[in-house]
Amino acid sequence: MITRRDAAQRLDIPLQMAARHGLPATLTEAQLRELEDSPPPWLVQSRANRTGKKPVWVDLVCDVCGFAEKARPKKWWPTFTYVSCDHHQPSDLPSPLPGEQREEVPGIGSRFVGWVDTSLD
Repeated sequence: MITRRDAAQRLDIPLQMAARHGLPATLTEAQLRELEDSPPPWLVQSRANRTGKKPVWVDLVCDVCGFAEKARPKKWWPTFTYVSCDHHQPSDLPSPLPGEQREEVPGIGSRFVGWVDTSLD
């Protein structure tokens, strides 16, 4: 069985759209394959409207332990130099390059911290 969230990720649509258009809480592989092979008009329209500028889902992968999850990117997220689980220490990551400083951005996905290295200049 596939959850609605997993189906939304595979269809590359927001979870809210999946619920709004009646995707059940769980689907079979066959049901999902049918949606992929013969998309309903709302899914065709969603894909046609996509500009490609902002991804629907992003892969967050811890640069320390490799734990991964998919999340909906937020407009306020900067470009991260590193991403780590919130239980790792900053010293678990490579040090910033000389002339750079590191900023912590908590609250990324369900359990991540984003790290942004910027030039001191």
